[in-house]
Amino acid sequence: MDVKNFKSAISQITEEKGIPPERVIESIESAIAAAYKKDYGEKGQLVKARLSEAGDVKFWQIKIVVSEDMIYSEEELEKLKEKKKTGSVQVEEEEKIRFNPEKHIMLKEARKIKPKIKAGEELKISLKPQKDYGRIAAQTAKQVILQKIREAERETIFEEYKSKEGEIISGIVQRIESKNIYVDIGKTLGILPKEEQVRGEFYRPGQRLKAYILKVEETSKGPVVFLSRAYPKIVSKLFELEVPEISQSTVVIKSIAREAGSRSKIALESKEEGVDPIGSAVGQKGTRVMAVINELGGEKIDIAEYSENPEEYIANALSPAKIIEVKIMPKNKAICIVSEDQLSLAIGRDGQNVRLAAKLTGWKIDIRTPEGAAAEEKETKKEKPASAKAAAGKKKEKKEKRRRKKETN
Repeated sequence: MDVKNFKSAISQITEEKGIPPERVIESIESAIAAAYKKDYGEKGQLVKARLSEAGDVKFWQIKIVVSEDMIYSEEELEKLKEKKKTGSVQVEEEEKIRFNPEKHIMLKEARKIKPKIKAGEELKISLKPQKDYGRIAAQTAKQVILQKIREAERETIFEEYKSKEGEIISGIVQRIESKNIYVDIGKTLGILPKEEQVRGEFYRPGQRLKAYILKVEETSKGPVVFLSRAYPKIVSKLFELEVPEISQSTVVIKSIAREAGSRSKIALESKEEGVDPIGSAVGQKGTRVMAVINELGGEKIDIAEYSENPEEYIANALSPAKIIEVKIMPKNKAICIVSEDQLSLAIGRDGQNVRLAAKLTGWKIDIRTPEGAAAEEKETKKEKPASAKAAAGKKKEKKEKRRRKKETN
């Protein structure tokens, strides 16, 4: 064997397929063992090969060591065959082993070769090396190599992209099939399903885009990488790419609310004094936020400052509207007082602004003008005495019922 050319070929496969050299050598060893078994082995044999640095090959036959109680006797085999024929007993899993001289070796015989060996262990028996192989054996070796390399390549791709779940990846649209977009992301194709596409976005072959790796699944056809453009976390990941303060955790993204293709709200908190979270995300002349907006196809992004104080946080979340007062009510509800001219801005088109603010903060938000809030307060005060009277009436009625019951007894 020309060792220099052989090593060069292994290096080439390693670089092209991204497979570790050990896996390539392992595939070649499996192929050589398959070729040996085809020409010189027996049916049922387990043959293994080992390739040395010098290019020499050694062969072994592997046999499992078994004891008498581990294998079926001739009588037991006959009974088992009868049961299977008649169907009287459904045999799902055999408790013992059917002895095969090519696969198994009795413990007594094995100890003649290796005295300390135990039942259940594997015994290696050296085989005579061969150099001449037929055409069928060579074809078998070729198929084994291709299959093993394909399997190793699939495993490598799966592990690589599985570790990238939850990250942003850049790719080129390759084709569009049944509303699914197939994106070339390097070593494989990613799928952008219809439900993960942004409404109003148009995709064309050759277009470069960034997507969020939603999940990676192993299938019979290989690993499948599912991408998303609509998932809210794509916004935070794009900000991480554009804003060094976020990637360095000086500024933290506390919450995101998104209606893909239309508008997003993001809450930021600074972990260091003197660092303005909103200024960091917006950038000089808005360059950083504009880079994210452009990547999302012009989607509007509102940046709010996070606060531990719920009144302040809710008021910030409703920006760009200016809030006069926030009243915290029971059951996670908040009433926000805004001036008449700010009412439509606070609610937003089709209630989008208040809806996103509610998602961002986790509070049920009710928008009111000062007049509306005052009228509602008056109405509540009127209802309270009436409800108090009703409660007193009920109490009196219960008392009367108890008195009558005592009299009857």
